[in-house]
Amino acid sequence: MADTAISNNIRKLRFFHNEMTQKELAKKVGVTRQTIIAIEKGHYPPSLELAFRIAHVFESPLEEVFSYDPKKDQF
Repeated sequence: MADTAISNNIRKLRFFHNEMTQKELAKKVGVTRQTIIAIEKGHYPPSLELAFRIAHVFESPLEEVFSYDPKKDQF
């Protein structure tokens, strides 16, 4: 995963939800598979709305799907 301030557990959550594919997740949240790949790899931070949609699919709190490390923030 890229060295960014926002990390995620999407891959693990997909596995624990009947091995959901990236394509299936993308369809459920209304984005492309490429967007899910980029978010999963840490190359692209999702919008707040998309982050909530992803968390909703997994029936998990936002904090279980995404985390923020201020030490890695580049501001």
